[in-house]
Amino acid sequence: MWALGAGVFVGVMPIALLLAALRCVLWPGSQRGLRLLAFAALYLGLELVVMPMALGTWLASGLGWALQRPAFVALHYRLFALVIGVLVNCGSRTFALTIERQWAGWPAQDASTPAAGQPLLVLSRHAGPGDSMLLIHELFSRARRRPRIVLKHTLQWDPMIDLILNRLPMRFVNPAAQRQGENVAAIARLARTMTSGDALLVFPEGGKVTPTRRRRAIDRLRRAGREQAARRAESIRHLMPPKPRGLQAALAARHDLDVVIVAHTGLDDLNTLPELWCAVARDKTLHLRWHAVPAARVPRDPCGLAAWVFAEWERMDAWVGARRPMQPARAAVTGW
Repeated sequence: MWALGAGVFVGVMPIALLLAALRCVLWPGSQRGLRLLAFAALYLGLELVVMPMALGTWLASGLGWALQRPAFVALHYRLFALVIGVLVNCGSRTFALTIERQWAGWPAQDASTPAAGQPLLVLSRHAGPGDSMLLIHELFSRARRRPRIVLKHTLQWDPMIDLILNRLPMRFVNPAAQRQGENVAAIARLARTMTSGDALLVFPEGGKVTPTRRRRAIDRLRRAGREQAARRAESIRHLMPPKPRGLQAALAARHDLDVVIVAHTGLDDLNTLPELWCAVARDKTLHLRWHAVPAARVPRDPCGLAAWVFAEWERMDAWVGARRPMQPARAAVTGW
């Protein structure tokens, strides 16, 4: 499969880039096609570079025998950070993206990064793969943390993701309802083995918000007899109501974790190919806010923790709504 992909890349991509460049010369404009093809070429090029490197590390580890030793885990983290960094930096330039960051509550003297060495539990809204890639890059480059992530199992269809992330403390899970117990247990295992400098990234919503998915979540709350929670979920306009089970499992496994809540908006509406095509040539700004909560301030009982994360999501919804284009600004919420 990798050899087939390499052949297609080498044979087709130069022709496609030439045709896109010719179109830009004959019909000057936004150069959308050229930008998209250039980024696709970059991604496929990284695939072709990373695959032999992964083979080399597998051979060097004794045909995989020592892949889980600290030296090889650190090597694969560096490779993962390099790939994410190249994609984010080149993608930001290609698609005219800027990032506006806001930091609040870090337990560090300069208020710009978390306390050195302290493992973190990072809670983020789920707004698509592009946002997730940017967040992982921020964890590497700004927070100086090695991310541990629970990912959807279908991402393993990408050979680069499959090879690199399966050699790191990550878990690929099936989000089907009947597998929720296994998924929560995977979060607990990742949290239990965290060391200094790690950050466990959890998406309490479970998926990207869509009208259908949001309505189903609200209906589930009503069927469970949680009418008050359903009404509160209806008031959240831009996010999915959070599910606290993964958060509860992580904090039960590790009581010393500081929590960081990440709010972000700016790429929310890039859900379809026409929307992506229209947005390629426009200047875009990703608003990113990190809010740290010390472990002592995070409720530990299940009911209190569920109420706390729901309240945080209500604040995040107001923050997102105030920054989304063509949306009426909502009243500021204390603490955000």
